[in-house]
Amino acid sequence: MRITYISWAPHCSRSDHTARELGGTSHMVYVGWLGSHPLTVGFKYAAQAWKTWRLLARERPDAVFVMMPPVFAALAVWVHAITRGVPFVIDAHTAAFLHPRWSAWLWLQRILARRAATTIVSNEHLARIVRQGGGRATLVPDVPVIFGAVQPVQRSQSFVVAVVCSFNYDEPIAEILEAARSLPTVRFLMTGDPRRMGDELKRLVPDNVTLTGFLSDAEYGGLLMTADAVMTLTTRDHTMLRGAYESVYQGTPVIVSDWPVLRAAFDEGAVHVNNSPAAIIEGVRRMQSDAAAFRAGALRLRDRKLERWSVSLSELRSALTARA
Repeated sequence: MRITYISWAPHCSRSDHTARELGGTSHMVYVGWLGSHPLTVGFKYAAQAWKTWRLLARERPDAVFVMMPPVFAALAVWVHAITRGVPFVIDAHTAAFLHPRWSAWLWLQRILARRAATTIVSNEHLARIVRQGGGRATLVPDVPVIFGAVQPVQRSQSFVVAVVCSFNYDEPIAEILEAARSLPTVRFLMTGDPRRMGDELKRLVPDNVTLTGFLSDAEYGGLLMTADAVMTLTTRDHTMLRGAYESVYQGTPVIVSDWPVLRAAFDEGAVHVNNSPAAIIEGVRRMQSDAAAFRAGALRLRDRKLERWSVSLSELRSALTARA
């Protein structure tokens, strides 16, 4: 079965890795120069819909996967699906349900989910939302992550913590920086575009924190593999942290927020913290004091995640076959 995966984003590793595992192709359809201003975003979505239809007409896939949000990407794919008579699958990220920008569009999401072969979600809470709206949900906590050629980080004698973030509203950046200031012998490498950080936060950056800026896949993969631990935190419940499972698939232990969904997903090879500076400090020290045991736990967790993915893959193929 020929599969095309559509993402209305400048980049998305989850989309790329999902397409790879399915033997399909991944395409980022994004007209960034139009921005997201209310006066221009409609034109951007219209342009991306047109580019999506042209791409799908050219590839003529047997099934289409589409990342959501935005919900309008799924709407564009649905139009293609009913025109060509092919099934489509919605890969719904947590923001599709919980971000204020998209929660107002849940009515449209429910309509599209009822017409999709299935909707991929990362946890049971989101699956219940889909099912209550009449759609079919497939639970996929994460997708195996394989990096090609990587560029390892230059190491020193310091304990290295990679902080995977995007400076989004749900990330406790100030708390992370305050904790880092109290751990001067630990080296922190913080990803993401620092232009999104704001001057107030930039003034809080201590000497042992390096802002890496946006990294290439080779650099990012090298960072996850080289770091002693990877930290990625969220203040939002029911959120699967992609940076955390990307790290575990490299055998690197993680420091994640103390939410039920993350406790279940990272039940070994991980330290869970409550996002406060004191808890983050304690989490780093705990990871540092027993680094070998946590890395061994991450490797065991990776093996179990690979087994879980084989089940998810079978469920996705069954859903597509049922709608083909």
